[in-house]
Amino acid sequence: MNEKQLLTAIRIWLVLFMIGLALSGITAFPIETELAFLARHSTPTSTMGHWINTIYSAVKVTNQQYPYLSYGTDWLAFGHLVIATTFIGPLKDPVKNIWVLQFGIVACVMVFPLAFIAGPIRGIPFYWQLIDCSFGVAGLLPLTICYRYARKIEKLRLTPALSKGEGVRKNIEN
Repeated sequence: MNEKQLLTAIRIWLVLFMIGLALSGITAFPIETELAFLARHSTPTSTMGHWINTIYSAVKVTNQQYPYLSYGTDWLAFGHLVIATTFIGPLKDPVKNIWVLQFGIVACVMVFPLAFIAGPIRGIPFYWQLIDCSFGVAGLLPLTICYRYARKIEKLRLTPALSKGEGVRKNIEN
């Protein structure tokens, strides 16, 4: 692929990633409403249905008695939106802002220890920990592709400069 094709691919992957991150955040705001919907449309006798009903009951009672605790999920949602905006940098220039892609990759990998350490401590079923980990995998895939493409663009930009003897000067200027 040439530089233009690589940039287009990176931008498509990043926009999809940013939309997913933003949707993950936005859906944290109406969590009680979403859980009520899931509880109404799940089979309460199934393992997943029982878990959803348990979580819905906990959120509903907590919101009735301690509504200020939901402020925490509001901040969780806000955090997702803020993190999504950090990817505007690589959207504009993925080579210059490759560190944002690296940050995102590290964050996706960190989902795993959080899920597998905090999950059992908080009484989260193992299958739900795996669902949480799937979000790390879902983020890791596009970010790894973007990272690899950004490195290819970097090499493409450096190769013509090296053949002209400008590689060192170009790198120092940037």
